[in-house]
Amino acid sequence: MSASPLVTVDEVAGLLGDVTVLDVRYRMGGGPSGRGAYDGGHVPGARYVDLDTALAAPPGARGRHPLPDVAVFEAAMCEAGVSGGVGGGLPVVVYDDWSGHAAARCWWLLRHHGHRDVRVLDGGWSAWLAAGLPVETGCPGPVAPGRFAATTGAGMPVVSAEDVQQVGVLIDARAPERYRGETEPIDPVAGHIPGAVNVPTARNLTPDGFFRPATELRELYAEVGVTDDTTVAAYCGSGVTAAHDVLALEVAGVTAALYPGSWSEWITDPTRPVAVTSGRRGTAGP
Repeated sequence: MSASPLVTVDEVAGLLGDVTVLDVRYRMGGGPSGRGAYDGGHVPGARYVDLDTALAAPPGARGRHPLPDVAVFEAAMCEAGVSGGVGGGLPVVVYDDWSGHAAARCWWLLRHHGHRDVRVLDGGWSAWLAAGLPVETGCPGPVAPGRFAATTGAGMPVVSAEDVQQVGVLIDARAPERYRGETEPIDPVAGHIPGAVNVPTARNLTPDGFFRPATELRELYAEVGVTDDTTVAAYCGSGVTAAHDVLALEVAGVTAALYPGSWSEWITDPTRPVAVTSGRRGTAGP
């Protein structure tokens, strides 16, 4: 595979058996997990990973989808057959049916915890189906446990609530109306972190659901001030979809940090400032 963090369905089809494939299909908003969709059909050999239990800790003061405990994440990856870490291991390919949002979260976590050979399937499950590639159904048999050794902070950088506003370019990955403070369907406070700029994750994709080429992504993020000399971080509502912007920036050749707690953590402290651009004032709350 190439050095890109993305991989095509044709590439993966030719590598089945030589890569570990993870299915992380998910729907935001408290609906059923993607396990039912996985059982109905998945990439041959793929193992299902649940975002709420394996890729996030329970909601609380650190936000709606805090980073999982290292031991919990490590165990989940081993159960799914992932091996490697800083020392190497089989390449991992991650996919979903949510425009790459959950896949980006899993990609980021694996990279953050030391696995250096991780790709997101560009176009996801729909691209696999559209290509007419083989589909496996039902619950697979047991998989040999992996030997993934998570190393905290070995890969992708993070920023905390205390230093997020010191970043050169802080990117809010949510929809424009949420960024502006016109509406907030999930969290109790509307608005954004003062100084943040808005690059909704939808802008990373072409109309048919694939990531834009690296040159286009560089131009997109240059519009909000991202250069080779700026420090960059991204946040969203709960820290999940912001990984999509981090992934897009990685495609463009820019390493960006993630603010894991994101907006849902920021607003738990009423002393933190809230900005709106629609004339509506935010009111901090729990």
